[in-house]
Amino acid sequence: MGIIAWIVVGLIAGWLAKLAVPGPEPGGFVATVLIGIVGACVGGWIWNLMGSAGATGVDIGSIFIAFVGSVVFLVIWKALTGNRSRAV
Repeated sequence: MGIIAWIVVGLIAGWLAKLAVPGPEPGGFVATVLIGIVGACVGGWIWNLMGSAGATGVDIGSIFIAFVGSVVFLVIWKALTGNRSRAV
């Protein structure tokens, strides 16, 4: 997948994952894209373990795989970072 496709799939998957996972969201637009891209990698890796092709382009299957990976990544990220208070 090209870099533009990764960004598009990442944006869509990250945004959907932020909607699906309750609680405060880390970061803004860039964080959403990064969560989606990491999610696409995680989802693709999990999907490959099951014997199928991972995220392959900007299509519904790739977005779904990236979304599942993004949700997994976001839940783990929130569990690890917890509710850290911000220093003012």
